[in-house]
Amino acid sequence: MKSLKFGRKILAIALLTGVSATASAQMMINGAGATFPYPIYSKWFDEYAKVDPSVRFNYQSIGSGGGQKQILAQTVDFGASDGPMSDDNLAKAPGKLLHIPTVAGADVVAYNLSGNPALKFDADTIAGIFLGQIKKWNDPKIKALNPGVTLPDQEIVVVHRSDGSGTTYIWTDYLSKVSSEWKSKVGTNTSVNWPTGIGGKGNEGVAGQIKQTPGALGYVELIYAEQNKMPYAEVKNAAGEFVKPSIESTTAALATADIPDDFRFSITNAPGKDAYPICGATWLLVYEQQKDVTKGKKLVEFLKWAAKDGEKMAKDLDYAPLPENLQQRVLKRIDEIKL
Repeated sequence: MKSLKFGRKILAIALLTGVSATASAQMMINGAGATFPYPIYSKWFDEYAKVDPSVRFNYQSIGSGGGQKQILAQTVDFGASDGPMSDDNLAKAPGKLLHIPTVAGADVVAYNLSGNPALKFDADTIAGIFLGQIKKWNDPKIKALNPGVTLPDQEIVVVHRSDGSGTTYIWTDYLSKVSSEWKSKVGTNTSVNWPTGIGGKGNEGVAGQIKQTPGALGYVELIYAEQNKMPYAEVKNAAGEFVKPSIESTTAALATADIPDDFRFSITNAPGKDAYPICGATWLLVYEQQKDVTKGKKLVEFLKWAAKDGEKMAKDLDYAPLPENLQQRVLKRIDEIKL
């Protein structure tokens, strides 16, 4: 009996030792940045834990501006941004930073109107609303685009991001291309001086503000509109077609992109009759020279998995996967990371 108890005790100690060894062997990889791809990155991190249980990811969804700041300060192992980093910001980096594109997605014009009418907007109208020049829902410009829709004599409450955001970068990049007034007065950035409106933190915050505010109109990433069951508009594209934001119309825009060697590119206001005009890619930001060899090796393994297997999960979450030729270029770039 004594030997049986002793055996159990030894087994319990062995099991505890095994558990603590596993826990201590588990490596934490820290990242921060964009809220735009947060739903798919969360999915990737969960799925990858099954592929390599020795790694855990801690990702803070704080906006692209925060992701760029943290990777520059080297307080995270990778950053995430929906706007490519500027030459000025890249020059501040203590080493060469690589842009690794992951997926593409759409910014949608979401709104809160009684009866949830299906609406259409064009570039002039969207710019006019965000410049604070179109103030009411029954403005003649909105009415002309939406014949047969009863539009109320109600103030438009513009909702925008309050934090540094790649979703904002895509939105303002589009507005700068379609409105010379916007370009000269406000410009393109992850954070701008808004001519009008109220702010929300993250895509989640903007979606929440729109849902709570009758008469509100703002921009969120497609999946946030879908998750919150919010109506969103068709937008007239560069070819003069009204297009609904979707995986297909984002893929059509991505197919037109002229992608340079550093992978910093824009797909807003893309040509082609099927292209949705307000969409963009999102990037992971990593140093070419990794400081920690062991962690760097694990990060590279994850990036390769994401570029091959992770891409297959994009469509289920309303993101457009990268085209095959771009995936191959991305895998080559990942191979250039030095450990």
